[in-house]
Amino acid sequence: MTLAEPHQPGAAPAPGASPAVLSVEGLTISVATEAGLRPLVQDVTFTLSRGETLAIAGESGSGKSITSLAVMGLLPPNVRPTAGRVLLGGTDLLALPESRMRAIRGDRVAMIFQEPMTSLNPVMTVGAQLIEAIRAHEPVSLREARARAIEALDAVRLSEPARRMGQHPHELSGGMRQRVMIAMALALKPDLLIADEPTTALDVTVQREVLDLLRDLRRETGTALILITHDMGVVAEMADRVLVMKDGHMVEQGPVAQVFEAPREPYTRALLSAVPRMGSRPPEPAPPPAAPVLVLRDLVVGFDAGAGLLGRPTHRVHAVEGVSLTIGERETFALVGESGCGKSTIAKAIAGLVAFSGEIEVAGRVLRSQADVTREVRRQAQLVFQDPAAALDPRMRVGDLVAEPLVIHGIGTREERRAKVEALFERVGLTRAQIDRYPHEFSGGQRQRICIARALALNPKLIVADESVSALDVSVQARVLALLKELKDQFGMSYLFISHDMAVVDSIADRVGVMYLGQIVETGTREQVFGNPRHPYTRRLIEAVPVPDPDHVRPPRPREAREIPSPVRLRGDPPARVALRDLGDGHLVAAG
Repeated sequence: MTLAEPHQPGAAPAPGASPAVLSVEGLTISVATEAGLRPLVQDVTFTLSRGETLAIAGESGSGKSITSLAVMGLLPPNVRPTAGRVLLGGTDLLALPESRMRAIRGDRVAMIFQEPMTSLNPVMTVGAQLIEAIRAHEPVSLREARARAIEALDAVRLSEPARRMGQHPHELSGGMRQRVMIAMALALKPDLLIADEPTTALDVTVQREVLDLLRDLRRETGTALILITHDMGVVAEMADRVLVMKDGHMVEQGPVAQVFEAPREPYTRALLSAVPRMGSRPPEPAPPPAAPVLVLRDLVVGFDAGAGLLGRPTHRVHAVEGVSLTIGERETFALVGESGCGKSTIAKAIAGLVAFSGEIEVAGRVLRSQADVTREVRRQAQLVFQDPAAALDPRMRVGDLVAEPLVIHGIGTREERRAKVEALFERVGLTRAQIDRYPHEFSGGQRQRICIARALALNPKLIVADESVSALDVSVQARVLALLKELKDQFGMSYLFISHDMAVVDSIADRVGVMYLGQIVETGTREQVFGNPRHPYTRRLIEAVPVPDPDHVRPPRPREAREIPSPVRLRGDPPARVALRDLGDGHLVAAG
């Protein structure tokens, strides 16, 4: 293909191109410290035309979000622009007082944040919040504002928009809440929309719906879009141009096809090479049968909900409904599916954190109730959670955190435990000098390595990794996945790897189970499930994965708001159990 000429920072638009909606010129942002001003972002320059999408990509701490907050005039009190201009249609936003910015913010420039629940008022209905946003900027009647709010919800393909107006945010799914945020941002037809990691917290199918929606709305309204993300697959599918940032500096900028096909800078090349890609892992011979480390037999987990007369529960949440699976020695079994399908509930049942029925067999020990999950069982099955910051006590030194399982189980003397911790730190790529530090002194990837070291302290047979890399930057994610593979080879342990990221699962799993509404609907080897998916839900998950290739053409499909089925049912009305049929060589698919 012929590559477009590289975009030069600050260059004027090409002849015939739309005039710039936004021009950022030499923007430098600094934080006030006791030692004086310290730059967070330095000399950032770019332009954005009407109907164009610019992706600002980079890892955590690169300066992506702080740049967008400067455009919105929402910087923290101790952070301020110290150089440059931000021109919106010729008006320097950095020079405006807050009263003028308040009129522009939401009207001409709008922003969508990563987590809609932190942006929506939980005690106000969706309709009230939309109406409030419209009337704050335009002198319209309550009736007209309500009509425009319903029109905005309809524009973002939200089913039954009039009924949604009367609902509170907690009554909507994550994807629906993000649609409400987009409707609120677009209700006033802004010139510029900034989307800060708008799909990071969403399931892959909901992410696909939101990205398709943003693309449609940009085409229909002509709104310019700044998309802030660390997902290079999203960049490839959505952006016209991409700006790569690292440590507050611009590293590379240009047309998306050129940056992906011929990246100039080593950091950009490293970022692209770390992106997991579906189908990039070569086929591997099936491992020989091994002794089982974990066996689930007809596992059921449910929770009572609702309250009728005399406070008796009226409904039942069927979180896990009859799941059976086996994980052998040195095997990685991945559970995939959308939020609420029961993946994490299975992890909690194995750890004895929720009541269950059926059987769980861990390293030969059969458990038939939560009370059977003893300290010895937990020693054989350790958990690594999604958020390492929440899993580590901020008041304890990390060496003490890693040694804590040894203390609880009464293993070794103080000196022996210290030696064990030092060996574990070196094994996960940390140094002995870091043992006496606190969690806040480490990066996210380092904190996750500390959690892995703690899980290894007791030499478990099984590690349950519950979304253990989904919160990490792509390069850190690649290093942690490589570490997990090394540990499996060295110590012979097994993994139950829980994730909604299909590309990550494709890179690490031996076998895969696809969950939907508390039940497994397809299972088999990685090659069987991803190479020949037979269940419609599995195919939908795979089709929704963003492809980090600007030349990839996604086949058209109808897009419409769909209600997400609920696992909550009336008591005494359990869901029908799916029957799995064997397609050969252990490839099982729900009959239907």
